[in-house]
Amino acid sequence: MKTQETPRGFGVQWILARKTDPNLIGILFNFQNQVDRMFEIGSAAFRSCCEELIDKGRGGMAKSEKADCHLKKQGFTPGSCGVKVDGKQNLACQATLKRIDGRPHRLITSVHLSRPENYLSIYQSGCNFSCRKCHSWYFSKVKDGIWYTPADILHKAREYEKNVTLWEPREKATAWHAHDTCRCCGACVLHRTRSRICPDILDSESILLSPQGFGPARNIVAFTGGDLTCCPEFYGECAQLVKANTKLWMLIETNGYGLTPENLDYLLESGVDAFWLDIKAHDPQKHKWLTGCTNDRILELPGEMVERGFALEVLSLFIPNLVETGELRKIAQRLKEVDSSIPFTILAFFPEHQMKDYRPPTTAEMVEAYHAAKATGLENIRLGNLGIFAKTERDLAYLMANVDKGAY
Repeated sequence: MKTQETPRGFGVQWILARKTDPNLIGILFNFQNQVDRMFEIGSAAFRSCCEELIDKGRGGMAKSEKADCHLKKQGFTPGSCGVKVDGKQNLACQATLKRIDGRPHRLITSVHLSRPENYLSIYQSGCNFSCRKCHSWYFSKVKDGIWYTPADILHKAREYEKNVTLWEPREKATAWHAHDTCRCCGACVLHRTRSRICPDILDSESILLSPQGFGPARNIVAFTGGDLTCCPEFYGECAQLVKANTKLWMLIETNGYGLTPENLDYLLESGVDAFWLDIKAHDPQKHKWLTGCTNDRILELPGEMVERGFALEVLSLFIPNLVETGELRKIAQRLKEVDSSIPFTILAFFPEHQMKDYRPPTTAEMVEAYHAAKATGLENIRLGNLGIFAKTERDLAYLMANVDKGAY
């Protein structure tokens, strides 16, 4: 992890002397990156006096304001749930989720056929994490969108089902398996010829143009963007309607923080089929720095999901100087101990949000991480965000020479 020296005059005594100064909140918020890095190397006294102020500045809320938290009621710690509403902070579950006449409503930013997943994606506003690297922060941490009921989601699902061109079995209700049938290059439509990486499975009549490019439409509807699975009722009621009225599978892309045993059981009973679990880091301190939350529950989720019969895939980002080969090897080892066939995608990080001063990984670094994960005995490993780390013909040639076919 990157560190830096504490600026002169900004030490523990300076903070302690001003811990009740109302201007300190603004100071810490404006310089949250520097303060949080000092947080990693600072003293216990510094952490103790700043904890609540940092929580506010990073998008969390004071403990008293989380008294009605669903996670807290189940005996778990609330997430880093703050979202901006008209320039002020509010809880995501209050700002982007509501009930009217007993019906749940969720704030949805957009709904469309996404690539390269090749399924209907429902982009949600509001999240229980405050990820520094989030590429969707402008709607996941800022209130934005239109209110949808489960009936509205069903309407979108029915309309989408009319255009499905690829019907997958339940065990392939994942983003991972989209790669098996199409690489979304559009060559078969635009040039009437297949690219050198085409799986050569689908005909061009199965390929549709969506806002994010070419590919098939698979029989899957997925929740993505922000994550409020800590309040599972909206997801559950959507799943019940979609499963009763369509032939679509229901997938939730998730950080896992809200998936308590009780919530997992409820979602299973409601008809949710699959999870795409994003494990941000194995090391708890790195995970807390990245997201504002702990990961002790998240690391147990693969086993709990597989035990309940959900289809599961896992992804993690390679972030140079933070989440590198050693971290990714540990995550792969945990997955292998649950089930060696769990699909695991290592995605290349790209600079975004509060981490624009971090660089993307190189091709050599991604290949090294691939082999380290494979050495654990995990069978299904893939490298993603190819355009981020393999930008030249030389990079691509190195990748193809050093990674198994189909693993990128």
